[in-house]
Amino acid sequence: MCCFQRVRVSIMMEKADSVQKLYTRMRLWAFPDQFVIEPTDGSSGSSLAVSRVDGSMKLIDEVPECSSLRVPKIYTIFGVVGMLRLLAGSYLLVITERESVGSYLGHPIFKISSLKVFPCDNSLKNTPAEQKKIETEFSALLNVAEKSSGLFFSYETNLTLSAQRLNDLGDESRLLPLWRQAEPRFLWNNYMLEVLIDNKLEPYLLPVVQGSILIRLTVCNAIV
Repeated sequence: MCCFQRVRVSIMMEKADSVQKLYTRMRLWAFPDQFVIEPTDGSSGSSLAVSRVDGSMKLIDEVPECSSLRVPKIYTIFGVVGMLRLLAGSYLLVITERESVGSYLGHPIFKISSLKVFPCDNSLKNTPAEQKKIETEFSALLNVAEKSSGLFFSYETNLTLSAQRLNDLGDESRLLPLWRQAEPRFLWNNYMLEVLIDNKLEPYLLPVVQGSILIRLTVCNAIV
């Protein structure tokens, strides 16, 4: 290998190491004033705080302390689908259950078994009419989330491109975060990721696709 090639390989390896991996398991703390999402998969990244007043997001170093007056509900989640902004308010969607359904190019693929929706607009500031509108919208959104089927994701590979197109990608493109590699037309949560993208929350940006996946099994019979 020539000197130029060795330098180029070294640079590519450094870039690969610098790419932040997606969090695969998290703990969601539902405090009265905010939701805090804490990585629990062994990663050392910052937690994500989402305001329950206006849906704004920021990274924090530590989960706030709990007290008798500040006892949060705690959920285990496997991904942040995104933030849905509607006229009545903002809603945080997260994955609460997943099912392993196979692999694609050697990378695990998961199917979303259950989604949970959290409203992010504090109802204490709403009039009765506004609150009723929020409740109606929230109920409709829950119904959509519960009935959404065929939602798949991978923490490691781009599911929006065929194997051939993935193979045709240059080394630089393959080192991009998955959401930047993805074909926007095939991203089910493309719009919902916008807030996370604006806040540069790379480890939380999980692309989700909707469709069907065929797992092909090859059985080899030994000839005696």
